[in-house]
Amino acid sequence: MKTNYEIRYAAHPEDARLYDTRRLRRDFLIERLFAADEVNMVYSMYDRMVVGGAMPVTEPLDLEAIDPLKAPYFLTRREIGIFNVGGPARVVVGQEQFTLEYKEALYLGSGDRVVRFESLMPEQPAKLYFNSLPAHCTYPDRKITKSEAIVARMGSAEESNQRCINKMIVNQVLPTCQLQMGMTELAPGSVWNTMPAHVHSRRMEAYFYFEVPPQQAVCHFMGEVEETRHIWMKGDQAVLSPEWSIHSAAGTSSYTFIWGMGGENLDYADQDFALITDLR
Repeated sequence: MKTNYEIRYAAHPEDARLYDTRRLRRDFLIERLFAADEVNMVYSMYDRMVVGGAMPVTEPLDLEAIDPLKAPYFLTRREIGIFNVGGPARVVVGQEQFTLEYKEALYLGSGDRVVRFESLMPEQPAKLYFNSLPAHCTYPDRKITKSEAIVARMGSAEESNQRCINKMIVNQVLPTCQLQMGMTELAPGSVWNTMPAHVHSRRMEAYFYFEVPPQQAVCHFMGEVEETRHIWMKGDQAVLSPEWSIHSAAGTSSYTFIWGMGGENLDYADQDFALITDLR
């Protein structure tokens, strides 16, 4: 197995206004999450979130404690949320085992134990996307299915943003320290997400886009309300969203995305909305 990681530093919004396309993509886009028998991670200075992906094919993959953590185990001082976006998976956590089917999630609290990822069908490998944040205490491990999610249906076909928001790792479903995660599925024919756009200054966010057809793309919008920027993305890619930035997108087809948040506030509704007509 192989573990790869990189560190991404935080940016001041006045500096980000001056970034060209290359710099925006380098600092905020995570292009490579899944590769056979690899664990790939980005350690972000935005609320110390780790965004990563694991794809076990011929061997199990351990979630290793990368050097920036300065800890004996990855979860020594962290919690993690894991979504399976590939074939059937097994996650071994110490002496426990969890089986994850497509679009099922797993929350793991902090504690010294080995975490191992396995594919149950190597010919259809699991793809395990994860977000991890520092944790001040330990909460119980738990698997979450879509049937257990808090579901919000929003938007309309007329506005091209009809979507189903599945809140899965949120404090209304299970206790966490600061991690909140969910999955938004767009209806066929709808392409816009998170409209009207908003910011939440007490937490950052990461978006992971998948179920994007091979010849299609998603245009992710970020930046300040009066100074927006965009990043073109393919399927199985993620993007970091600072606390000062909007986070919205339009695709050339419908798609699904996983959102993960970290910071000092667990209130999903704590958002400062911007009128669509005020975006610049």
